[in-house]
Amino acid sequence: QVQLVESGGGLVQAGDSLRLSCVASGRTFSTYTMGWFRQAPGKEREFVARIGWTAALTYYADSVKGRFTISTDKSKNTVYLQMNNLKPEDTAVYYCAADDRGPYYVIRDDYAYWGQGTQVTVSS
Repeated sequence: QVQLVESGGGLVQAGDSLRLSCVASGRTFSTYTMGWFRQAPGKEREFVARIGWTAALTYYADSVKGRFTISTDKSKNTVYLQMNNLKPEDTAVYYCAADDRGPYYVIRDDYAYWGQGTQVTVSS
């Protein structure tokens, strides 16, 4: 059974950085794409970034491009989301997700497996 466990959230000020981690377990992820999503209060869950586990091809939402970086450490079965120059509008619960069905991995329905989420709060 696939398990995804996020960590690294917290309360920071605008302009600060955070690194989120997602430890994946339960199967071999070589064919999987890993994604990060976020959900602010009263809003839909939105795509943030994704990465292919093997080829490491990345794709970002326009709202985070140039500020966030997604990466993997295969030796630790971990996906990271480095978030720099954080803004108050980045405040949300951040979720890690995984799937291998394709094809685009940019909407919630593209992913079958989800973590429990980690809260990121950015104060102005």
